[in-house]
Amino acid sequence: MTEVLTQTPTVTFAKALNAAMADAMRADDSVLVFGEDVGKLGGVFRVTDSLAATFGDDRCFDTPLAESGIAGMAVGMAMNGMRPVLEMQFDAFAYPAFEQVVSHIAKMGNRTKGAIRLPLVIRIPYAGGIGGVEHHCDSSEAYYAHTPGLIVLAPASVQDAYLMLRGAIDSPDPVVFLEPKKLYFAKERVDVDELRVRYESNRDAGIGRAAIVRPGTDVTLLAYGPSVSVALAAAETAAGEGRSLEVIDLRSLVPFDDATVTAAVRRTGRVVVIAEAPGFASVASEIVARVQERCFASLAAPVRRVTGFDIPYPAPKLEKHYLPGVDRILDVVDELNWEDA
Repeated sequence: MTEVLTQTPTVTFAKALNAAMADAMRADDSVLVFGEDVGKLGGVFRVTDSLAATFGDDRCFDTPLAESGIAGMAVGMAMNGMRPVLEMQFDAFAYPAFEQVVSHIAKMGNRTKGAIRLPLVIRIPYAGGIGGVEHHCDSSEAYYAHTPGLIVLAPASVQDAYLMLRGAIDSPDPVVFLEPKKLYFAKERVDVDELRVRYESNRDAGIGRAAIVRPGTDVTLLAYGPSVSVALAAAETAAGEGRSLEVIDLRSLVPFDDATVTAAVRRTGRVVVIAEAPGFASVASEIVARVQERCFASLAAPVRRVTGFDIPYPAPKLEKHYLPGVDRILDVVDELNWEDA
């Protein structure tokens, strides 16, 4: 087993995304990649590196700095048989395109009673952890999750980066694909060739299914995207203090995997939801409500949240105080009702 692991190559999150797009473009000539600086430069984070050179600048190309135009062009392309994969470069850069996303991309299928569907993917580098300034770090998932008609995905591992992006590109409906910026250069031992064969044999990307990434018996930590690694670090620290924390990577915000989440909550009776976005009117709030409604009789303590604060994203030097960290998570775990444990 050790020999197999040492032979497995180390792959970054960004490279897995790149491989997913390249494989999708090879498999289907209707797949196009475009956005700001995604062509010759290969994207700000080099996620689209070499795609233009490999497939030509008619299939991977740069656009003007006009996010609304990027999204609007993708609508027309998708209506005419293409599968656009558009990059918004940074999370807060996507806001000028929001009218196109909400009024047209999300609603076209319903507006036409399913006659016109939009198989497109909006890739958004999102969240913090890179010391970015305003407009370069934001957690905007609630806007998209609140909008019916969109699939919203937030992978947290190299494996899921590949599989879920392949699934997103193959989806007949529009997908908002949230890529945690701080994970782009995180490395894991993953065999992309194996993932390629696995995906192409059954087209199973795991969309709509959460994953238990660390079993536990005392508390369930629910996290997604960039918060999964923080939850795992908190669980590791808690283990040294005699507490067993289960960690669930939600992966898919819409559709949401109620079955996996509720089964976990009923096992442990204690829940903490972790997310970088501000807590008010958030995805974390929705998760708390769903757990409370479905698992009330199984709860030994109120469902708690550890989120970003309800303020605009702070300056880089203050970022570490804003983002949920191990200490904040464990402080909340300590506040759960342990009297009857």
